[in-house]
Amino acid sequence: MTVHFIGAGPGAADLITLRGRDLIAACPVCLYAGSLVPDALLAHCPQGARIVNTAPLSLDRIIAEIRAADEAGQDVARLHSGDLSIWSAMGEQLRRLRDLGIPCQVTPGVPAFAAAAALLQTELTLPGIAQSVVLTRTQGRATSMPEAETLANFARTGATLAIHLSIHALDRVVSELTPHFGPGCPAAVIWRASWPDQRAIRATLETIADRAQGIDRTALILVGHALAAEGFDESRLYAADYDRRYRPVGPSPRFSE
Repeated sequence: MTVHFIGAGPGAADLITLRGRDLIAACPVCLYAGSLVPDALLAHCPQGARIVNTAPLSLDRIIAEIRAADEAGQDVARLHSGDLSIWSAMGEQLRRLRDLGIPCQVTPGVPAFAAAAALLQTELTLPGIAQSVVLTRTQGRATSMPEAETLANFARTGATLAIHLSIHALDRVVSELTPHFGPGCPAAVIWRASWPDQRAIRATLETIADRAQGIDRTALILVGHALAAEGFDESRLYAADYDRRYRPVGPSPRFSE
């Protein structure tokens, strides 16, 4: 018996890995976060599968469901939205399951920030503009933020910021970032990225709060100069004179067959 933690992607039912889809189809038990995982993914479950929406369940009850499946020798597909490596609450489940000696495996998923960038048709890292992406959030009721992990500290780096779970605090986000990025810095709010009703709002730090009024959940905030840059340098990767393994250049290339 194995518990398969599966990243279910940002919303679109077809933005799931083939491995994830096949694991869902092979598991007689499926636990899914019903508030964010699309129902269409459940169509991959085998006939007669036990399907449990964990949205109203406590951690104790979720573990109880898994223990029951373990006692019955049944594999479990545990679906979380996006990718499991960030804000999935997978860590606390893994810790309990390891204590119980229940085997687990993890299959990654498409993260929300990647779906948001795809909708904007934007590369978040551009030569000479930004070469880092910071995935962060503001403090919420469920989880506090470490003291050093402030928006101001991240903004000082000039990196592109992908701010999750914070649309309710958009005014505060703008206030904390503007002194470092400037009021004209490009910003965007992406609501329900990859869902059929997805929506992208492009603006600046100065105007984003007004333009995103009425959006109060399931949205991602992107901020950074890479979002609207046009005068950036081209990457050396494809430059005609750039010597690389698969395209040796010059009389003495660094790489040769």
